[in-house]
This record gives sequence, C-alpha cells and structure tokens, in this order.
Amino acid sequence: MSAVKGGATSKRGAATAAPLLEVNGLGISFRTQRGILRVVDGVSFVLNAGECLAIVGESGSGKTVSAMAIISLLSRKQAIIEGSVKFKGRELVGLSEDELRPVRGGGIGVIFQEPLSALNPVITIGEQVAEVIVAHRKLSWREAHKLAIGYLEQVEISQPDRRAKQFPHQLSGGMRQRAMIAMALAGEPSMIIADEPTTALDVTIQAQVLDLLRRTTTERGAALLLITHDLGVVAETADRIAVMYAGQIVETGNAADVLRGPASPYTRDLVTSIPSFAARGKKLSTITGMVPSPDAFPAGCRFAPRCRYAIEACTTDVPPLEPLAAGRLVRCIRTKEVLDGSAATKRKTPARTKGAA
Repeated sequence: MSAVKGGATSKRGAATAAPLLEVNGLGISFRTQRGILRVVDGVSFVLNAGECLAIVGESGSGKTVSAMAIISLLSRKQAIIEGSVKFKGRELVGLSEDELRPVRGGGIGVIFQEPLSALNPVITIGEQVAEVIVAHRKLSWREAHKLAIGYLEQVEISQPDRRAKQFPHQLSGGMRQRAMIAMALAGEPSMIIADEPTTALDVTIQAQVLDLLRRTTTERGAALLLITHDLGVVAETADRIAVMYAGQIVETGNAADVLRGPASPYTRDLVTSIPSFAARGKKLSTITGMVPSPDAFPAGCRFAPRCRYAIEACTTDVPPLEPLAAGRLVRCIRTKEVLDGSAATKRKTPARTKGAA
C-alpha cells in the first residue's frame, strides 16, 4: 500500500511540508519454535511535523510492535523487519546500533506503556532524566541535573527537586508517567512515540496526562505518534487516525472524519461500541470473538470471521487498502454498500480461531 502524503494543517496549527516520518510496506515477522510468524503486513503511513497520528485497534492488532520497529527496539535475533522507515528522509531500517543511538531519544522520544517496568528501579528519577540530556545534548552532569529538575517541574511534578532524588517505586503511577514524559522531552526530539500513555491511570489522572502531553508537544512543535485502544483519547488528541486489525491497517484518514463516518466494518464496530459515539437510543455494538493469532490469520479479509457484513467473497478475496476520499483509505470489498446502507447485516457467531479464548 502507498503511504498517505501530507500537506494538511494539524490541530496544532503547523502547516506540514515533507513528512517527518515515512513508513512504507512495513512487515514484521518473528522466528519462533513454530517457525516464522508474520505479525505485521504491509503497514504504511506518514507523520508530519507538529501533527498527532493515532494508531488504534484491539490488543493484538500490531500497534505497539509496529511502533517499536520504527526505532528497532525489537530483538534482532528474533525479529525480521521488511519495508522502509524514513525519519527526516534517512532510512532507519538496517542501521547499526551505533547509528541508531542518537535517533533514539534525540530524534525520536518514547513514552512506554508501563513506566514502572520501563524506568530503572535502582537509579533516581533525576539521574534518569539527566542521563538523556547528557547522552543527546552533550552537557555536563552538573548542567544536566539542573535541567532535569526543570523538566520535572515542566511536567507538573510537585516538589521536583525532592522527586528528582527519589526512585520510581516511591512515586505514584501518575508521577511515574509524568517522569517518562520528562525523559522523552529531555532529549528535545522532533517526534515522540506514546504507547498507551494513560492505560494504568485513573480517569482524572488520564485527562491531566493527556493535556500535559498535548501541551508539551505543541509548545515544541514535536510530532506525536499515539498508540491507543481508547477512541475517546483519539477524539481529544489526534489529527489523523490509522485503525489496525490483525497486523494490517484497515482504515486511515482525518480523525474527525473517521470517527464521524467510519467506513470499515471493523472501525464501525469499534466506534459504535463506545457510549459517547453511539447513536442516542441505540444499543451499543459488540464485536464477537477475538483478534486471531498470527499463525491463524484467515484467508481473504482477516476481519471476515467477526464481521456482520461478511459474504462468501470476503472469506477468499484479499481486500486492498483503497482510496475513499482525499487522504482517506479503507480496506473492505463492500465499502460502498456499507456506507450507503445497502449491505445486509447478519451478526453471526464466528468460527473459532486458533489462539482465541
């Protein structure tokens, strides 16, 4: 599939030029005891400077593994990466660890899903933020420690000078997530990958962290690649959206357009399963079954066994990702019928797939 080229203006107000990040035909396979399993297939997207792109989908759709492949955080012994990943025009696939080191943190910052496991338990928070500054901005440790406290203050951690001397286990979940954001910002990257940054937080803290993430990236003009399953987060934060299912992108486009008028049956079910998006007075949608295991991806459309619109052709024909409108792509052979309401719906119990509970 071809990447969607930029040129629009984001919510952050920055006019886009050449894409900051270009991912084309990304394929990811893993060497396992059962042989080589392909978990991500032909993923393509672009991310413009100052823009937020959200990649959404159920657990097991391939969101996180795609994001980690961008900066080669997957084991080289187990992972086989195909396709192209260009950051500021430079190809990242195939670079050595030494070549990637300045990109990680300095060019692309990462906010990991679970801060407690991502942070070093035996190093203070201040030292961990300072380490990023020393590595990517070539300042002395004395200067870095002063700046580290400033970053902790910027992410609204109370008593930052005191917190800088504490260890991760001494902070609350919300504070640890803020510390992760401070570390991501400390290298002054052009882009930040935020992998489920609010999953382990309560609703009040989620809103605070999202607002902080939005403001801090906006102030720096940094691009944000947001990995999430929460469409409410997408509606509040993202400029564009890419919906993934079973290792493939099934729909992509302007976030507001996709959420208001989802074209892919999978996206439709995701959107209408959320109370704030569902039509008033109508039952919430549910998606029966589970995302199939990579060793049991069905022939044809991978969503067909769970799809209310599936017909016989869906089980044999592999649907391409095709243009629907400017900047909008959809993977479904029945898109027109789904959109105009002529596609008959039939909720059925899907065939049990290997690996499904």
